[in-house]
Amino acid sequence: MMRGNQSHITEFLLLGLTSDPTQQVWLFASFLAMYLVNVGGNSVIMAAIRGDAHLHTPMYFFLSNLSLVDICFTTVIAPQMLVNILTQRKAILFAQCLAQMYFFVAFGITDSFLLAAMALDRYMAICHPLHYTTTMNPRRCFQLVTASWLVSHLHSLTHTILMARLSFCGPNVIHHFFCDVQPLLTLSCSDTSVNELLAFTEGSLVIMSPFIFITVSYVYITRAVLRVPSGRGRYKVFSTCGSHLTVVALFYGTIISVYIRPSSTYSVTKDRVITVIYTVVIPMLNPFIYSLRNKDMKQAMKKLMRKTD
Repeated sequence: MMRGNQSHITEFLLLGLTSDPTQQVWLFASFLAMYLVNVGGNSVIMAAIRGDAHLHTPMYFFLSNLSLVDICFTTVIAPQMLVNILTQRKAILFAQCLAQMYFFVAFGITDSFLLAAMALDRYMAICHPLHYTTTMNPRRCFQLVTASWLVSHLHSLTHTILMARLSFCGPNVIHHFFCDVQPLLTLSCSDTSVNELLAFTEGSLVIMSPFIFITVSYVYITRAVLRVPSGRGRYKVFSTCGSHLTVVALFYGTIISVYIRPSSTYSVTKDRVITVIYTVVIPMLNPFIYSLRNKDMKQAMKKLMRKTD
């Protein structure tokens, strides 16, 4: 299946974000710093949750999985990009390009399903508190996380197999800093209508279903919060959702603007900038968003620091 592709093109050239040597220096430093903060911050979140028995709850179980996915999500892209900037070698083998696309799509979709699972947790805790412990039991939480990983990888595998069937016999220059679906489709000399149809239908369904579920969940959460008599009580209840809402807005705001639209509107410059935000910046910010306004996380991180001293 892949021999036909490789007989024409055996590798692609990733142009990256810029070819200006002076800009590449600060880009390398910036992306290296953000990647290290991402790995360090999310690792601390996972270690703090694991080390504090008070955080062994569904909300923090989902958060620790989200932190793991955020590390994986950025690791698929950032190290390769940093090596390309440092060595000025922009070539990537066809098989490596497909592998990068596969894991990028898989981890990105896993992220969205985990955000939906966290919305379900908040919905049950606020709207149905009496049924919370029975509904969000450890087995159910494990099933939700497992389903998130399985569905995401099956979705990504489908797109990767269809991409591997295409022929690439023309230009091999990818105007991006990693192998994404749309840039690869634009280089194919085969009929990509099936790929585009699947991306727009099944892809839209997989991306939008969690988003719609999150939106509906927060409609019910808002209604429940507004029934709380005191303003202070409403603020206390809704403040537990603030971090999650912030991450959802950042993640889906960028994802939808890139993927939920026809390929004819594809813009290289615009998409590269937006992609940097949701692949590198947002995963780096997540540990700060979830810890700065969370007293339980702050206490757990202090305990972790005391243990390491």
